[in-house]
Amino acid sequence: MHYTPLFPYFTTVKTAFRVLCDDYVTEDNGTGIVHQAPFFGEDDYRVCVTNGVINKDAGPVICPIDAQCRFTDEVKDFQGQNVKDTDKSIIKYLKEAKRLVHQSVMKHSYPFCWRSDTPLIYRAVPSWFIRVEDMVDRLLANNSKTYWVPDFVKEKRFANWLRDARDWAISRNRYWGNPIPLWISDDGHEIVCVSSIEELKQLSGVSVDDIHREIIDEITIPSRLGKGLLRRVPEVFDCWFESGSMPYAQVHYPFDGYQTFMDAFPADFIAEGIDQTRGWFYTLLVISTALFDQPPFKNLIVNGIVLGSDGKKMSKKDKNYPDPTIICDQYGADALRLYLITSPAVRGESLKFNKEGVQNILRDVFLPWYNTLRLLIQSCDQLKIDKKINFIYDEKRLYSSISLNTNVMDTWIVSYTQTLLDFVKQEMNAYRLYTVVPRLIKYIDMLTNWYAKLNKKRFKDETTLEDCLVSLNVLCYILLTMAKLMTPFTPFLAEYMYQILRKLMPQSFSSDEQELSVHFQMIPQSDQSLVNKNIEHAVDAVQTVIGLGRFLRDRKVIPMKYPLPEFVVIHYDPSVLKDIESLEDFVRNGLNVRKLTLSQDREFYGVEMCAEPNYSTLGKKAGAKLKSVTQLIREMSDADIETLLSKSQDESPLKIIDEVPIELEDIHIVYRVTKQTRFEDTAEQGFVVLLDYKADASLKEEGLIHEITNRVQKLRKEAKLNLTDDIKIYYSVEPHK
Repeated sequence: MHYTPLFPYFTTVKTAFRVLCDDYVTEDNGTGIVHQAPFFGEDDYRVCVTNGVINKDAGPVICPIDAQCRFTDEVKDFQGQNVKDTDKSIIKYLKEAKRLVHQSVMKHSYPFCWRSDTPLIYRAVPSWFIRVEDMVDRLLANNSKTYWVPDFVKEKRFANWLRDARDWAISRNRYWGNPIPLWISDDGHEIVCVSSIEELKQLSGVSVDDIHREIIDEITIPSRLGKGLLRRVPEVFDCWFESGSMPYAQVHYPFDGYQTFMDAFPADFIAEGIDQTRGWFYTLLVISTALFDQPPFKNLIVNGIVLGSDGKKMSKKDKNYPDPTIICDQYGADALRLYLITSPAVRGESLKFNKEGVQNILRDVFLPWYNTLRLLIQSCDQLKIDKKINFIYDEKRLYSSISLNTNVMDTWIVSYTQTLLDFVKQEMNAYRLYTVVPRLIKYIDMLTNWYAKLNKKRFKDETTLEDCLVSLNVLCYILLTMAKLMTPFTPFLAEYMYQILRKLMPQSFSSDEQELSVHFQMIPQSDQSLVNKNIEHAVDAVQTVIGLGRFLRDRKVIPMKYPLPEFVVIHYDPSVLKDIESLEDFVRNGLNVRKLTLSQDREFYGVEMCAEPNYSTLGKKAGAKLKSVTQLIREMSDADIETLLSKSQDESPLKIIDEVPIELEDIHIVYRVTKQTRFEDTAEQGFVVLLDYKADASLKEEGLIHEITNRVQKLRKEAKLNLTDDIKIYYSVEPHK
């Protein structure tokens, strides 16, 4: 369907002035009718090419605006006027021609220059292109050969961009930039691409050693076809073409460094922000595919974008981010680095920067880690004062104690360290930084809040001298390993700690040049002879029940300083209870309770079970039967659930309900205490724990002693005293009323 145009320009173009349809035009925005100007908008161009209004190779190119954004003589009624200043003139023209139906003002989004904050306009200009559309299948094939972290960026965002790839305009109408080495005749029919300075000399007779515009723009090449002189085109390369050429340009390939290039191409890995899916990642792949038909890299790490705290792009104008220098001065570069690599940004997601997050890293990770090192040094100093023993790290004593399993917690932390080393190696090989650092932080928590806290008496020589020396060797080994592991993530703090630990090393260690810095060290390798999975599982169970016990203390607002009478742990699996029994002292000390009771007898304590469906797994299996299966799961009796739990882990499925196979992961077991007792209760991960929170007079007095000790320790800290400094305590007691 054709229509009569509003203006008398370009009426000779037979394919124009037609009514077209496209789904980018909607009724909820504007009038629902959009005029298409194919050389002034991306959607306009696409729609007109698709519907044959224009031909992208043959034209016609209709662009009646000059470089200053003024109408040319093709639009005689508005010739010489800036397009943004002609609104009133156009409205006046339409009124006089009786073609104006309605006039109003509408508010809508519009592109502005981010530098000058002035309105922009799309305008078609002659450009040089790389024909990418013919390469799409090859681009997708080469993309499939690469490994991305996270992989969803490769499979979705980037692959979708490649499927819709358009021919790439590689020329820019600027002065600064790498000149495009094309010399062309006046009629445009003869084109010479110059591949080197030497070839330019052969063709033009001019020798140069500088190929910037001001040098080569005046050089001409005689035509071989009798067309006079060929002159260089005025355009320069798109800077993204240069960045995409990086693998070759950095070694001056193909002129030099052939073997160097072949040895290093494709790159082992690259890393950049997610916005580079349309930038560097894309241009690298296009040029590499065009030249070698292979990807330019093997592995790629995609980072998300760090935004201001308001969720907007960081902007100097808006000042929506803190000064990075101040952040580094206040919290340290390591705290900032660790905050960023534990954030969603390392998973290719956006991060709203929050300086409190950096502060939390300092408080929750660095200070506990540093305090554990300080505990080691203070314990060594105290040993020297009390026993005249200068502690030196002894690896043989460490291995001997672990092989004899002289202390369960020592065996656990050393074994857990080997497991961590294997995990770090596996995940770093897969470039999954977002799984490694959280695990390292968890390890620091295990070291500081579990191992160090539960072994303070041993470090302070309150057991036996041999036990003290073994515990200090284990702690020294752990801190040394930790410093080496954390070096890539916290280089400054790791080096600081390493230099302190070096003073505890044997003379042979300290004199080795490779041992002078933690940055000279390789990441430690695990020693499978130190692994004890049974103890790791046992301690994991102990940590669970201690965590549940601490939760109950918090719920009843009873500080850890006050001892309580009894803690009961109920579990259906006797092997789990046996693991906890082997570490009974740690449970009692970790919860400050006098008695630990382990039981399988839920009925004695009035504990009942019921089952609830786990919709995240069951929904996929049950489908339309989900409602009936849910009802049958909820109707399971205590005995039914007991039978289910008693089945072997190798047995699959555990149960079939309404023809749907049920596994343990498909249900949640909920525990309830049905009778009133002196206990406070909670349950998790198959454990039911009960805490007797009613202390007698003797326990309260003991808690008071701990309270006084704690106050004295706080006063020592405020006075900035060392652990070895003697003090005098003055106190007064008021009569009990």
